[in-house]
Amino acid sequence: MKKIAAIILAAAVWGANLSAQEDSSYSITMDFPYVTEYVFRGVGLAEDSIQPSIEYATGDFYAGVWSSNPVVGSIENEFDFYLGYGWALNDTWAVDAGGTYYYYPELPSGSSTFEPFVGVAGDFGGGFSGSGYFYHDLDLEASTFQFDLAYSVEMSDTSSLDIGGNFGFVSADGGGDYNYYGLTATLNYTLNDVAGSYLGIAYADNDIGAGTEDEFIYFIAGLSIGF
Repeated sequence: MKKIAAIILAAAVWGANLSAQEDSSYSITMDFPYVTEYVFRGVGLAEDSIQPSIEYATGDFYAGVWSSNPVVGSIENEFDFYLGYGWALNDTWAVDAGGTYYYYPELPSGSSTFEPFVGVAGDFGGGFSGSGYFYHDLDLEASTFQFDLAYSVEMSDTSSLDIGGNFGFVSADGGGDYNYYGLTATLNYTLNDVAGSYLGIAYADNDIGAGTEDEFIYFIAGLSIGF
């Protein structure tokens, strides 16, 4: 599943909504966000970063590459390769399962980890949607439960406002368990039939303690293209 730290969010959903024509057998979505803070599961990993991604989907299968490229400091680049498959439970809810390969080419020996995931996602109606996911990193031996809730309201024929929140719990075999949560608000604007832009603000927090930075307020801006 696409890493949306929290980026969680509406930006990714917005990009997916720009996909191909109804009679197409596949879709390709490209996303080009800039974030003032890269926060993953409540932990700040880098400051100003460009995080481009591309995803291919056909039927219930999808695969993509997500990346984070910090533009300040000496923080390593990250590339996440993921794929998944969904099974419809009904008209609005589906089970989603897959895996993500996290790759850091600039770390010694090209450090990497692999994390399978499974979850349920769908619409509650009235503009509300939600999801619950379980992740388990096989290399770090860490498990994560994350729950997301989002609300989308149409502002005009070409714009919408998405508000989202998430709560998660990380449990590692070696200790260091913690909780995290976040809130986002994103304004989306349709540019044409295949492109859209978005601008958002996000808040993230964790209860790790021990001198670890635990509160973040950051901004998101980007462009999505789908065909």
